[in-house]
Amino acid sequence: MGAVQKKSANLSLDPALVREAKALSINLSQAAEAGLRAAVAEAKSERWRAENAQAIDGYNRWIEDNGLPLDKFRQF
Repeated sequence: MGAVQKKSANLSLDPALVREAKALSINLSQAAEAGLRAAVAEAKSERWRAENAQAIDGYNRWIEDNGLPLDKFRQF
């Protein structure tokens, strides 16, 4: 698989935090990308939960009313 082309971006960061990160040899681009990747994943997860909340609630109500499907075959 080929290398991902990077997009430069201007960021405003706390200068003290940048100094400390550089003193610890932290790659700012990699750290920012990792943090952004985690934030995007969390936002997508939250969006999915919100979009599917009605279906999940409905399924949970059905389970409360009817029990688990195939429950009689469970061995635990």
